[in-house]
Amino acid sequence: MTEQTPATPDNFEFETALQQLEQLVQRMESGELSLQDSLQAFEQGVRLTKQCQQALSSAEQRVQILMEQNGQSQAYPFNGGEQ
Repeated sequence: MTEQTPATPDNFEFETALQQLEQLVQRMESGELSLQDSLQAFEQGVRLTKQCQQALSSAEQRVQILMEQNGQSQAYPFNGGEQ
């Protein structure tokens, strides 16, 4: 298994990380990885998940700041387009 370079805040791309997570899940679900490779894939998945969570948190903070700057200081929950 090839190890990906950890993303730094300067070069992190959310969509790329999600795609990598999907690929990791597919590889792990295939059942073709050895135990060691599965553990490495899981560790990489945990790292990517943390990076994605940090990116989402940062984006949420930026949106909150923009809303406050526009006089909309009340936070509204994001429902993801669900009604």
